[in-house]
Amino acid sequence: MAVDMRELKFLLAIWKTNLLSAMEYRVAFLTQVIGMILNNAIYFMIWIIFFDRFKEVRGWGIHEMYVTFGVLASSFGLVSLLFGNSFYLGEIITKGRLDYYLSMPRPVLLHTVASRMISSGMGDFTYGILSYAVSGYFSWDGLGRFMLGTVLAAVVFASFMILMQSLAFWFGMMTNLAGLALNAMTTFGIYPITLFDNYAKLLLFTLIPAALMGAVPAEFVRTSTWQSLAELLAGALTLLFIAVTVFRLGLKRYESGSAIQTEV
Repeated sequence: MAVDMRELKFLLAIWKTNLLSAMEYRVAFLTQVIGMILNNAIYFMIWIIFFDRFKEVRGWGIHEMYVTFGVLASSFGLVSLLFGNSFYLGEIITKGRLDYYLSMPRPVLLHTVASRMISSGMGDFTYGILSYAVSGYFSWDGLGRFMLGTVLAAVVFASFMILMQSLAFWFGMMTNLAGLALNAMTTFGIYPITLFDNYAKLLLFTLIPAALMGAVPAEFVRTSTWQSLAELLAGALTLLFIAVTVFRLGLKRYESGSAIQTEV
């Protein structure tokens, strides 16, 4: 989804429109944001209780978990806010609603996934920053690494969701598989990577790249090593390339077998 300045302006216009639309109902917007912050806090209580009992697991303690959960929550929230339709792309494809985006003189994938904002994502994004702030690793340069790690983790997450949803071009409705993929990323992404053996780690870097959404960006935030940044950057770019390629292949199949109808 590489963009030039014209496409960037287009993206900013879409995001502004989405935000203004959400802010028309400010009470509902704030309710969703606060509700998601509380939801994340309640979920994280499990890890607080766990590490209060066991203190440390193979070098990971509660402070490391704060950073990991922070990156994961903020990256999830960022994708929800900016590319909300990446969660619904399969449904858009199978129900023929992709025709609307094909009729527009804009990059189809970029336009499609950016056309929806999930308001609760602001709660996830905000909670992630708060989680990092209380982790014990906070510093101003660390905050910069946190934001960079969050953006790259968001690229990983969005790319993986687009990849899974794009299979709808060949297999029809992918709601169940996409739901499993979403749960796998958010569940395994929070677990300490040291818990897994080499085979499981390989799985979490490839088939279900949850480590690139949680453990690896958290390692970069905490240690600022070039290795962790290189792993994260390589993983994000590779997944993005694969996702865009699969979508384009599917789009050719879609265009050849579907009459384009413009929705008003």
